[in-house]
Amino acid sequence: MAATMYQRDPRAGLFLGGTRSSGAEVRDANVVTACQTVSNILKSSLGPVGLDKMLVDNVGDVTITNDGATILSLLEVAHPAARILVSLATQQDKEVGDGTTSVVLLASELLRRANELVRNKIHPTTVITGYRLACKEACRFMAEQLSTKVDKLGKDSLINVSKTSMSSKILAADDDFFAPLAVDAMLAVKTINAKGEKKYPVKAVNVLKAHGKSARESFMVKGYALNCTVASHAMKLRVTNAKIACLDMNLAKQRMHLGVHITIDDPEQLEAIRARESEITLERVRKILAAGANVILTTKGIDDLCLKEFVEAGAMAVRRCRKEDLRRIAKATGATLISSLANLEGEETFEATSLGFAEEVSQERISDDELILVKGTKIVNSSSIILRGANDYMLDEMERALHDALSIVKRTLESGSVVPGGGAVETALSIYLENFATTLGSREQLAIAEFASALLTIPKTLALNAAKDSTDLVAKLRAYHNAAQNAALNDPKRGLMFYGLDLLNGEVVDNRQNGVLEPTISKIKSLKSALEASTSLLRIDDSIQVAPERKEEVDPHGH
Repeated sequence: MAATMYQRDPRAGLFLGGTRSSGAEVRDANVVTACQTVSNILKSSLGPVGLDKMLVDNVGDVTITNDGATILSLLEVAHPAARILVSLATQQDKEVGDGTTSVVLLASELLRRANELVRNKIHPTTVITGYRLACKEACRFMAEQLSTKVDKLGKDSLINVSKTSMSSKILAADDDFFAPLAVDAMLAVKTINAKGEKKYPVKAVNVLKAHGKSARESFMVKGYALNCTVASHAMKLRVTNAKIACLDMNLAKQRMHLGVHITIDDPEQLEAIRARESEITLERVRKILAAGANVILTTKGIDDLCLKEFVEAGAMAVRRCRKEDLRRIAKATGATLISSLANLEGEETFEATSLGFAEEVSQERISDDELILVKGTKIVNSSSIILRGANDYMLDEMERALHDALSIVKRTLESGSVVPGGGAVETALSIYLENFATTLGSREQLAIAEFASALLTIPKTLALNAAKDSTDLVAKLRAYHNAAQNAALNDPKRGLMFYGLDLLNGEVVDNRQNGVLEPTISKIKSLKSALEASTSLLRIDDSIQVAPERKEEVDPHGH
């Protein structure tokens, strides 16, 4: 029921005006209009044969992509329920790095089916309890039955995981080249933290984009690459045993601040002020050099006066670096990013402890660009990938695809187990949950059965996007998985559990052997996230929108 509220309305309470909708109406608005619309936008971009979306923003900038999180972040979504799905995709992108499209499709399908149950007079709380139970069982079954340890499959499994992530992106055609590149880059940045855990930080891999040549001429460099050059040609181009100072300040002649008045009665005093202005900056430079720094990286400018000082000291100075890059270099080398030399006493000092260490910093010519490479960093190893490509759109999309692949390799290395892709997991879970639902004698049985059917939306959409007969393929896949789950432990039919879709040939094949793999943690996270998003929307049964205050129009002419 929808009611427009004014103060006269007894239910209005403190409302000065607004609309309230509740019950079935608000659920339909949430489910049908908001979530279905969002999932329909993403539906056709799922899988290795998904299509791309072209998004033009209000300035006219064009983005061409089929990465779910990117598409949703560029859509300006007004509906509050649809916003939850957008934040869900962003969350998945941060947590796992891939699987953003499938998590949104799954959430909206769960919500749609839950809405049908509520219409049939089943209470939302019952549905939520059933969904929770189904998700818990699904995650347990996946971890125990479907996942395989990476150690069993060897390094090839990492490359296959990376290929699977790239298969739905622009890099699919060159995955034999980019997959090993991504795996090598991630293995190069391995670190062991204080607890003794192995960590692979994605941010330690710097991705640079350079126009020209073909995608296959991209390459990886050990070390952190900066898209800058030294500030003066008179400087050294290679410094070994580098002590790096990372600054976020302007090394230029100090000027008087605007609005400062100085009254002088002797022209020579003016000269003294000017000399002091130059001296202030030079003193700073000397303090930095005295601390032992021989590589100075700053986010702002360095003027000629300071350059001369650096050249004479035999140091290497680089100006106008990106702050993001400097933060990462500071982290990798153990340096501190310094924005002011002032200490608590009001003196200006530069401590040697703020310096970072690297084996070598050099400027190298790579293709048409000069890059600064920081090699052999002390704390975190770093590696850089330089991407080549025809134009900006292509390079941006390649970078997004590579980021997803790197994140997935990281997750696989850290969690150490993989599951078959291509709809295999979803189909296996669907069959398992259907059988599990029949063992319950309570109302939750219906919700679990719906959860099982909702999981099939992934293999169905995959087959549909590949222009194959989805009903036929999914039926065949379900038959295989049913046989696998009913077989005895030593029966060869158990192997059918790893069967999934081969979309290029339109067949059902053993995806574990074919190398279509995904990290277990990615699937578990996406199931849990989809469940959380759909239940939080299902709980809503009242929507109250307060009308904006009406401002009285003031006549500008004062009539």
